[in-house]
Amino acid sequence: MRICLGRERPGVFPPEVRAQATALACSLPREEGVPLSRWSNAEIARRLEALGLVLQIATSTVGRWLAAERLRPWRYHTWQHILEPEAFLERARPVLRLYKHARELLKKGFWVLCVDEKTSIQARKRTRRPNPATPGQPVHISSRYERKGALQLFAGLSVADGETYGQCRLRKRFVDFQAFLLEVIIPEALRREVHTLALILDNSTTHAPKRLERWLKEQIETDGWALSIQVYWLPKNASWLDQIEIWFSILQRKLLQPTYFESVATLKEAILNFITYYNRTAKAIQWSYTVEKLEQKLGVN
Repeated sequence: MRICLGRERPGVFPPEVRAQATALACSLPREEGVPLSRWSNAEIARRLEALGLVLQIATSTVGRWLAAERLRPWRYHTWQHILEPEAFLERARPVLRLYKHARELLKKGFWVLCVDEKTSIQARKRTRRPNPATPGQPVHISSRYERKGALQLFAGLSVADGETYGQCRLRKRFVDFQAFLLEVIIPEALRREVHTLALILDNSTTHAPKRLERWLKEQIETDGWALSIQVYWLPKNASWLDQIEIWFSILQRKLLQPTYFESVATLKEAILNFITYYNRTAKAIQWSYTVEKLEQKLGVN
C-alpha cells in the first residue's frame, strides 16, 4: 500500500517530501532502479511521483529545494586515485622540487623543460570561412567541414620562463621524438649555454622509457656536446603534474578552437606562428602545488 502525502495546502508539501527529494539527489539513480547516470530536477520530480509521495510536483519546486541545499546532482567531475603513494612520491618529489626552484637553477646553468606531444591535431576546412563578431552576435563558424589530415605537435615548455618550443610531425614515433630533441631542444640548450638539461617526461611509448636515456648518452658521446642531460619520469597517470599540459590547453583555446585550416601546411604554419606570438609575452606558470601539499594529501611524512 502506497501512502500519498500530497499537499497540505496549495503550494506546500510536507517536509518528508522535501527530505526524500534531498535523499534522491544524494544517491545514484541506479541505486533507485532508475537507468540513468545522473539525476535532473525533472527526473527527481518524476521519481517522487513514482514512489507515491506526491500526486504531482513541479520541476521548479524540486529545483528550489536543491538550490537551497546547494545540490546539483546533474554535475560531475573526475579525480585520479593514487594507488601506490610511496611509488608516486618517489617520482613526483624531484619534479615538484624542480618546478619550485626552476628560476634559480636556470641562473646556475640548469635548464628544466617539460616535454610532451599533442596528438592528432586535425586540419578541418569548413565549407565557409568564419564570420567575425558583430554587435550582438558572436563569431559564426560553419558546422560542416572536410578533413585535410592531422599533425602531431612535439613541444617543450621552459619551466623557468614559460617559453615554448615546438615541432610538427606527421607521425608520433620514437624517431620523431628523437628528431625533435636533436633539431629543436638540444640546439636551444646549447644556445642558452646551459651545462645541464633536465627533461620532465611522461611514460608514453613515444618517449621509449627503456631506450631514451641510453640513446641520449650515446648522442652526447658521439657529438661531443658540452651538455649533460637528466631525465625525470613523471608518475604513471599523473598528467596533472605536467606543466606542458597547461600550455596545450592554452593552445587549444586560443588557436585550435574553433578550427578552420585549409590544409596540414596551413595548420603547421599557424601552430608555429602561435608559438612565436606566445613567446613574446611568455611567463612562467604560477605553480603552487608543492611536495608538502602532496605529502599532506597522501598522509605521508
